[in-house]
Amino acid sequence: MSVLPILALAAGTFALRFAGTALRGRVTMPDHVRDLLATAALVLLVALAATAALAKGQSFGGWALAAGVAVGGLLAWRRVPFLVVVVAAAATTALLRLAGVG
Repeated sequence: MSVLPILALAAGTFALRFAGTALRGRVTMPDHVRDLLATAALVLLVALAATAALAKGQSFGGWALAAGVAVGGLLAWRRVPFLVVVVAAAATTALLRLAGVG
């Protein structure tokens, strides 16, 4: 990968972060817009996590992986400690693969 695109992205990221800090007191948004932006950020994060967790290369990662992600998500939602979430998700995926579930 070329260094120029990396530098351009880094400069753009810095500029956006700096603009947010510099304009915080000058720009006001209605409450419903803030709520929509918070919801949009959450939806984007969940979509990114689901895509990364359920895909293996360019194809579906299999039902065992999907079940492991579901178990991890459920336990995280129930506010179980992080280590337990990771171990339970990995164990679910491993046991289902051991049982022959793709």
